[in-house]
Amino acid sequence: MTQAFAIAGRPIGPDQPPYIIAEISGNHNGEIARAKELISMAKRCGADAVKLQTYTADTITIDHNGPGFTITGGLWDGRTLHDLYGEAHTPWEWHGELFDHAKAEGIACFSSPFDYSAVDLLESLDAPAYKIASFEMIDLPLIRYVARLGKPMIISTGLANLGEISEAVAAAKGAGNTQLCLLHCVSAYPAAAEDYNLATIAHLGAAFGVQPGLSDHTLGTAVPVAATVLGATVIEKHVTLARADGGPDAAFSLEPDELKRLVDDTRTAWAAKGRITYDQQDGEKGNAQFRRSLYAVADIKAGEKLTPQNVRSIRPGFGLAPKFYDRVLGMTARCDIAYGTPLDWTLLA
Repeated sequence: MTQAFAIAGRPIGPDQPPYIIAEISGNHNGEIARAKELISMAKRCGADAVKLQTYTADTITIDHNGPGFTITGGLWDGRTLHDLYGEAHTPWEWHGELFDHAKAEGIACFSSPFDYSAVDLLESLDAPAYKIASFEMIDLPLIRYVARLGKPMIISTGLANLGEISEAVAAAKGAGNTQLCLLHCVSAYPAAAEDYNLATIAHLGAAFGVQPGLSDHTLGTAVPVAATVLGATVIEKHVTLARADGGPDAAFSLEPDELKRLVDDTRTAWAAKGRITYDQQDGEKGNAQFRRSLYAVADIKAGEKLTPQNVRSIRPGFGLAPKFYDRVLGMTARCDIAYGTPLDWTLLA
């Protein structure tokens, strides 16, 4: 059975609107003031949480330009991993100040740790949850190290096959953690919408007994809205103050007006999803009178038969249902029936 849980008091589950995480990543561009403004912006736009990434260039890689350490293709073509991560990282000395700023703004703040020392730093700041990034989800020792803390864990599944996802979930649960969410993810930057296969979201939740969600790298907001209808209970999206300002992830990040639209539209989509029902809704009931029904469309004398010339299916809907049309034809009027009278069985013999 899929277990619901909460982050900083905000419940996460199918009976709640999706939990929206604004991913700051490296879009602070090396300025703590900008990082704080991103946190404030996320709060203003209605996001439930902001997320950092906790690493340094030396904790995530080594300073080397040999094969495999230089990126080829994509947004970061030609850069070494050490150089890119040196630019994109959030300095560890900022973390306490950013957590305090988020608390003052009234928005949850947590992070993706990339090694044990990052976990220790975040735990010293009483992080309310932990995110395991797609590229780290095969690091089972890291997952176990986080899971033992007993706090909610959100794991992105980009690049992972079903077996690797199963191993990650087993590692977390084996360490005693059942507060899990798996984010369906395509680890391309940006990602094409047609690569997302959002039908996978419901399967993730059912197959692993966890909350299913989406980490989205597409452009725009359409994919998260669709994911909400398909059962995503958590949505993660990169954000920036302005794409024109640049930054490691700016090209596929949402600007403030887009983040606000994402929040509003996913909540509307969640409300619209509702439940399986064929009942008339409250908003419809006043319009039931405009359905068709059977009416006298000419004066009918007592004893006269009903014919296609004096009975029709028309609006409004206060007479017999149109399905009785063939049945009433040939019946006899018990009394005079005036033009414009809705038919009912008491008038017919």
